[in-house]
Amino acid sequence: MSNYGTHRQSLAHPRQSTNHTSHTSHTTNPYASSTTHQTSSSRLSTLPTQASKQRQLSHLNSQLAQLTAHMSDLENLLRMTAVQAEGMRGLGGYAGGMFMAASKVLGEEAVKNEGPGEGKR
Repeated sequence: MSNYGTHRQSLAHPRQSTNHTSHTSHTTNPYASSTTHQTSSSRLSTLPTQASKQRQLSHLNSQLAQLTAHMSDLENLLRMTAVQAEGMRGLGGYAGGMFMAASKVLGEEAVKNEGPGEGKR
């Protein structure tokens, strides 16, 4: 009957069960030397740990799936950024050409506006 109470308590409070098992292994309790009690107690203490490990693995699996989805999105964004960088490079070349052309036109106009008489001053 007391064994049933121990099993029920270990299922309700897994930390107490783990502490109880380690406590009984360090004391000189004559009932703690029974191998069946230690075996059943250690089996019961692993049940919550296995359930928590399964829960943690499930959580890690969902996080890995989310990370994979985010990495895929990042890869697509990097591809689009590379295409846009090429476009920006082309626009930069076009703008530079326009500035050089404007400089040449304005430079020629400045020379024409000076005229022949102003150059001698």
